[in-house]
Amino acid sequence: QVQLVESGGGLVQAGGSLKLSCVASGNGFSNFYMGWFRQAPGKEREFTAAISWSGGSTLYADSVEGRFTIARDNAKNTVYLQMNSLRPEDTAVYFCPAVATPYSGYHVPWPRDPHEYDYWGQGPQVTVSS
Repeated sequence: QVQLVESGGGLVQAGGSLKLSCVASGNGFSNFYMGWFRQAPGKEREFTAAISWSGGSTLYADSVEGRFTIARDNAKNTVYLQMNSLRPEDTAVYFCPAVATPYSGYHVPWPRDPHEYDYWGQGPQVTVSS
């Protein structure tokens, strides 16, 4: 069974930066597509970023393109989300889900829908004050 534990959330002023981390336990991390989603109060869970099993390909939501960077370290079973130039509208709970694939190099269409993900963490709160 895979468990995902996120960390790094907190309170930051607009224009500031935060870095989220997500550590996976269990086997198969290098086979996973990893994503970051966020959910603000009263809103649906929103796709933020995704990264391929090797880290060689990434995808971002338009709202964070150029400000956020997703990266992974397969040796540490960890995926990161560097968030710069934060805005109050970035305030949300952030989740790092995983899509399990049979082997490294197995390609899937970019998973933008929460239902495409197999495993989820609990999610840290990120609050950006104006």
